[in-house]
Amino acid sequence: MPSPFPGMDPYLESPDWFPDLHDGLIFCLKESLQNLLPEFYYAQSSQRIWMEYSRRYVEPDVEVVSARKKSKKRGRGGVAVAAHQTAEPVVVMVESVEHGPFEESYLEIRRRKGKEVRLVASIEILSLSNKSPGNPGREQYLTKQKEILGGPVHLVEIDLLRGGTHTTAVPRELIEAKAGPFDYHVSVRRFDRPTAFLVYPLCMRLRLPPLAIPLLPGDPDVTVDLQAVFDRAYDAGPYRREVDYGEDPVIPPFRPDQAKWVASQLIRPR
Repeated sequence: MPSPFPGMDPYLESPDWFPDLHDGLIFCLKESLQNLLPEFYYAQSSQRIWMEYSRRYVEPDVEVVSARKKSKKRGRGGVAVAAHQTAEPVVVMVESVEHGPFEESYLEIRRRKGKEVRLVASIEILSLSNKSPGNPGREQYLTKQKEILGGPVHLVEIDLLRGGTHTTAVPRELIEAKAGPFDYHVSVRRFDRPTAFLVYPLCMRLRLPPLAIPLLPGDPDVTVDLQAVFDRAYDAGPYRREVDYGEDPVIPPFRPDQAKWVASQLIRPR
């Protein structure tokens, strides 16, 4: 049974579901590309790995706070003098808590001729960590993004998350100036046309588009059906059994106009 939505399923943007969907999309996209790529080209998945650290307060074994008792001293003149109280130090134990390792998959298209292997394109499906300021996963992503933009490699960025900080290499304000508001988008930056970004602005009412993946100059692009990739990932996942449409929280929440349309999608005959 397919998703009740024609394109991206907004319920799956939740942190409960998107990491699983992300992995499914990577696998299904690799599978689709493998059947489309010409001789010598192949798709390969890779991973970024990072640790996250947080700090927590640990109760001290011995309480060292000691309040001084007030005392009075009497001078010869009979005037009572109160001693000044001072703050006492306390022991606060803080330990670093390690979380992880966290892994995040992405795709690379490579071309091999003989012993020569060349990285042709990097394909990223943005994750929740990529769009979260201060997250080590975002820092690693931006570092890699900068490296790709500075070299002879195509960069394809697929953002299926309405929430978080804009992260793809093409500025959001430039997309909106050209295409108006959007929910999701895909950005394709060719190394042989470094200042021209091909952007697919998307809204949740539309199907995901056929996506042209560039290869090396002289070889034609390969076009992958992004909606078919999503549908396959959806069917392979637990979503139709686990997601309670209309009841589960949506993260981020819908705008009023979106909520009305979503309600109409959920009550339509399937």
